[in-house]
Amino acid sequence: MAKEGQATTPWGNWKVLYDDPHYRVKRIEVLPGKRLSYQKHFKRMEHWMVVMETAKVTMDDKEIILKEGEYIDISFEAAHRIENIGDDNMAFIETQRGTYFGEDDIIRLEDDYGREDK
Repeated sequence: MAKEGQATTPWGNWKVLYDDPHYRVKRIEVLPGKRLSYQKHFKRMEHWMVVMETAKVTMDDKEIILKEGEYIDISFEAAHRIENIGDDNMAFIETQRGTYFGEDDIIRLEDDYGREDK
């Protein structure tokens, strides 16, 4: 179920909290045991802050555990994904900065749901 500014996905859901020509802020919730695709962006960088539970972030093949209140910066073209490694829903706030924030600025390298772009 998708509409402008929010979507329900196989791994959870997301909602745009603030949209500006220079940056966008989203709240993203990930179901237990689920993860987003391993992907890259060419027109934006991202800042992720975990606000509920614990996440495993993979960035350029390096794994990092983030707990509530911890954050990571993802630069242009860095391969990245986030995974909920807990038993409850995990949520994080994503701040995007760049020149374009469309969902089509995603190159999927791996995907658990058959959406790879290779």
